[in-house]
Amino acid sequence: MSFEWLNPLLIATALLLAVIGAVRRVKLWRAGQPDQIDLVAGLMAMPGRYLHDLHDIVERDKYMSKTHAATGGGFVLSALLIMLVHLLGIDSQLLAWALLASLTLMFVGALFVFKRRLNPPSRISKGPWMRLPKSLLAFAGGFFVLTLPAAGVLSDGFMAQTSGVLLTLVLTALIIWGMGELFFGMTWGGPMKHAFAGALHLAFHRRQERFGGGRSTGLKPVDLSLATEVGGVLGVAKPTDFKWNQLLGFDACVQCGKCEAVCPAFAAGQPLNPKKLIQDMVVGLAGGSDAKYAGSPYPGKEVGHAQGGPDQIITQGLLDPETLWSCTTCRACVEECPMMIEHVDAIVDMRRFLTMEKGSTPNKGAEVLDNIIATDNPNGYAPASRTHWAADQNLPLMKEVREAEVLFWVSDGAFDMRSQRILRAFVKLLKAAKVDFAVLGDEELDSGDVARRLGDDATFQNLAKRNLAVLSQYKFSTIVTTDPHAFHCLRNEYNDFGSDALEGVEVFHHTTFLNSLVQQGRLQLDPFVGGKVTYHDPCYLGRYNGEYEAPRELLRSMGIEVAEMERSGFRSRCCGGGGGAPVTDIPGERRIADMRMEDANETGAELIAVGCQQCTAMLEGVVEPRPQVKDIAEILVGQLVDPTAKGLAKEVH
Repeated sequence: MSFEWLNPLLIATALLLAVIGAVRRVKLWRAGQPDQIDLVAGLMAMPGRYLHDLHDIVERDKYMSKTHAATGGGFVLSALLIMLVHLLGIDSQLLAWALLASLTLMFVGALFVFKRRLNPPSRISKGPWMRLPKSLLAFAGGFFVLTLPAAGVLSDGFMAQTSGVLLTLVLTALIIWGMGELFFGMTWGGPMKHAFAGALHLAFHRRQERFGGGRSTGLKPVDLSLATEVGGVLGVAKPTDFKWNQLLGFDACVQCGKCEAVCPAFAAGQPLNPKKLIQDMVVGLAGGSDAKYAGSPYPGKEVGHAQGGPDQIITQGLLDPETLWSCTTCRACVEECPMMIEHVDAIVDMRRFLTMEKGSTPNKGAEVLDNIIATDNPNGYAPASRTHWAADQNLPLMKEVREAEVLFWVSDGAFDMRSQRILRAFVKLLKAAKVDFAVLGDEELDSGDVARRLGDDATFQNLAKRNLAVLSQYKFSTIVTTDPHAFHCLRNEYNDFGSDALEGVEVFHHTTFLNSLVQQGRLQLDPFVGGKVTYHDPCYLGRYNGEYEAPRELLRSMGIEVAEMERSGFRSRCCGGGGGAPVTDIPGERRIADMRMEDANETGAELIAVGCQQCTAMLEGVVEPRPQVKDIAEILVGQLVDPTAKGLAKEVH
């Protein structure tokens, strides 16, 4: 009895069903809004992005990197060779032996996947994902034995014998199991769905600039003309309001939980889990409920109650608004995601609907937005008081000098007494280095950062355009600010508004600029003789703009050996002050700033060096006893060799 006809039929059937599933899935994605993507160029770039950009992130976990390379690489090669050997029936021992080798590679990789799943970390989803290593082993093992006759290891007539018939039936069961998971499940749903969606996600990613070593962190602007169109919606109300390639990105989630493990809101017990949020978006695009979700829930909320559909309002059954408002926009989730999914974009897109369409920004959110609109600063201070902090500083104003080498963007620290100490310290350093600088004074408006993260893109765009109009009147080559949030807006988000005011202008954070002054010998520093020092990386300086080294170089220039926290650099824990989180103030089990202070305490540091006014405020808000918190500019002022400058330093404190 011969079964030679059965396997090609099974393979062809699985492929046909996979294609049908793929067409169905693509239709779900294409229900989203259009986005400008070069489809052909994306597909051509996809292999390189997979092998380089994505692999660089996966490589952070050496175990899973090697496991994924063996399993995924072995599967892709095996699938191609299976088509040639078992579907098309090409009689070649060379191809058969190549298939045996690729299946062996896949089988070994699957064994390591199986080992990891024996005691998986809590962040990893269970449920259907627990069967994946078994399915991989079934696929690789079944096709391995099936290929032995083609490789000449077993005789051609072996399968026709009684023992061969029994073996064939067992192999057929294994192959059906394996192909059901790896071919059918890849497009219809299941753990392997991430492979199909993930590859296309890399090809058609909404942020093409992220690939090839690039960085893309500025939020995409809202088309405000939608507000005047019939049926036009500002922000994302329902899943089909997302861009189609955002929906594709949600489907790429591998549910590894790396985003969950680094999320400060999740760790603090606030009702946000970035992995669960992405899976809720998958529920929304396909329709259904979260009843089959097998990962960690939002803290304080049970699984099984979320329901949604492509045209259903997301915050009316799929997720609670407080989930969105818990996010600090720190991008830790995005930085860790091995599939390069953009969680923060999705969250802010949904916030935009709540703020601009519904007017439902929680707690002090509405008040802060009203203040920004009325007084150009979040706390509602009189705009004319913006320069009061510098009454004794004799600062040159741009409207008087018209031209300077450096424009010092003061930002809203001008209204806060603690932040004013940082500003005064920085001014002393600029003067000590004899930098030609000026400030905008009362012409400077709020950068719009808080408004934009709270979802009010209309107010942000208004502020950006007005600030650009002011900047266009003057000549300068450099902008420097002590505020990483304003730094980010000026550097990465203002360029979307068609002005040439920043053309050819370099935007620096003050730690980067000060480091260049020290390297040039324009600032001479005495060695630091205090206690142990640790450094806290601000999210909007580090993850958003890739600046990790300049602050550390500055500290080293004073002889400080930084005692690094366990979570530092690109894995730094957020202080809890970004994304409007202090304004929306969603309760949790703990405060994020308290957790960050614990990180600092573990180093034994007596001083926490920071480079952000918001981080300073959050960390100093932790109940004492705790280490002292100082901006790097404040530390530098105290170490200036120039005795005149050192005298001025005492005035700062």
